[in-house]
Amino acid sequence: MQVTNKFRDIAALGIFCISLTVTACGQPPAGGGPPPGGAPEVGVVVVQPQRVAITTELAGRTFPYLIAEVRPQVGGIIRERLFTEGGDVTAGDVLYQIDPLTYQAAYAGAKAQLSRAEANLTAIGSRVERYKELVAVNAVSRQDYDDAVAARLQAAADIEVNKAAVETARINLAYTRVIAPISGRIGKSSVTTGALVTAGQSTALATIQQLDPVYVDVTQSSANLLLLKRNATNGRIKQGANQAKVKLLLEDGTPYPQEGVLKFSDVTVDPGTGSVILRTVFPNPHQLLLPGMYVRAILAEGVNERAILVPQQGVTRDSKGNATAMVVDGAGKAEQRLLKVERSVGDTWLVSEGLKAGDQVILEGLQKIRPGVPVKAVAFGSTTAPAAPATSAKAAK
Repeated sequence: MQVTNKFRDIAALGIFCISLTVTACGQPPAGGGPPPGGAPEVGVVVVQPQRVAITTELAGRTFPYLIAEVRPQVGGIIRERLFTEGGDVTAGDVLYQIDPLTYQAAYAGAKAQLSRAEANLTAIGSRVERYKELVAVNAVSRQDYDDAVAARLQAAADIEVNKAAVETARINLAYTRVIAPISGRIGKSSVTTGALVTAGQSTALATIQQLDPVYVDVTQSSANLLLLKRNATNGRIKQGANQAKVKLLLEDGTPYPQEGVLKFSDVTVDPGTGSVILRTVFPNPHQLLLPGMYVRAILAEGVNERAILVPQQGVTRDSKGNATAMVVDGAGKAEQRLLKVERSVGDTWLVSEGLKAGDQVILEGLQKIRPGVPVKAVAFGSTTAPAAPATSAKAAK
């Protein structure tokens, strides 16, 4: 029985040693040396400074260039509506006709009062001329003459008052024809024929909007605005006259055919959003842009003459969210670099810190390496990937 147990212990010890040997053979050599079979191939791109136009894509909405709410200046009954809802109108076109009868009567009465005042002035003027001759020979008293002169001055003042009354009556009569203050497209009418309107009412009769050109208001964060100014100050970005040009993307992603210009930037930061308003103007001859549309504006900010661009597939994020990239150092080993990226430019990242001209950034074969491991750098796209097993191909089908 003891012999059997001894043989059993010897067999268990042998199995344990064999398992240790197999495990040791499956591990890579310690100390960061090359794995069996030589250094792994990695696809790299060599970073070179290049000239890049810096643009910013910002969200915004369209607004009419001019907008006017049509309201009556006098009260009365709408006798006729003279425009087509949703059509184009020209400044000066008659939109509504208010019943003018009472205003015509007031105008006629004011003119009659003016005629009476003018006739009274003529009579008093003749009296003054007669009294002037008579007072010289003491045929009338000096007081009578002075009273006649004062009466003539009062009659002249009455004429001016009546002229103002005539002009007021004429203006009120003209206001019975409600005209378009601006040219543009008019919306629906809020009143119909026969409706009673009053002067200065809060409800607009209709609204006219000028749609060619149109405003596009976009928002930009104050942080991005400060970064742009800082880069322009230190010479990283050169600005010229072309940065005022703006392009537009419609709601469905298609580019708008016309190019706009940047008019101004608001001087106040919205405390709720931390952003500023940028107002741009776009021509709209075919009225493709309607008020309230959501669009994206592409603003040209300047040109970076020595921009470092890295394909996005070569940049990853660590647990803290910092951008990192693997590069091949001078000793031919993989090295992890901490990067500072500013923005995306197409399918690349614009890197401001962490890389310099001539650095080899690893894009392909990242899963086979770790920092400190020797690698064999080849041009990106030249590495040969192993063929997929047949079973995998069938599974893909």
